[in-house]
Amino acid sequence: MAVIIKYVVERNGAEKMTFTSKAEADAYDKMLDTADELTHFLAASTLIADEQLAEALALYMAQQKDNLLVALGAKKPSAKADKVDKAEKTTKTKIAAVEQAA
Repeated sequence: MAVIIKYVVERNGAEKMTFTSKAEADAYDKMLDTADELTHFLAASTLIADEQLAEALALYMAQQKDNLLVALGAKKPSAKADKVDKAEKTTKTKIAAVEQAA
């Protein structure tokens, strides 16, 4: 018989997600905490009246935390993202050159 360790993230008595790694479970729990805080932040504004929409937007923002921080200028883009952007620009330049030659 095998022993399997599972880490369960639970909110308000409801099971949200199950992980096999404590680190993944902690990261997901932290993301949910961030989403909760963002929901309160969005609810304080008069821009979003629909509570479900505010919760969905807060969850999306929490999931995209790194990109959001880059957009706000609080964090620099990762080197990996820079390499992808440079590769895309190089590819687009090559395509444009081929199209002009044709």
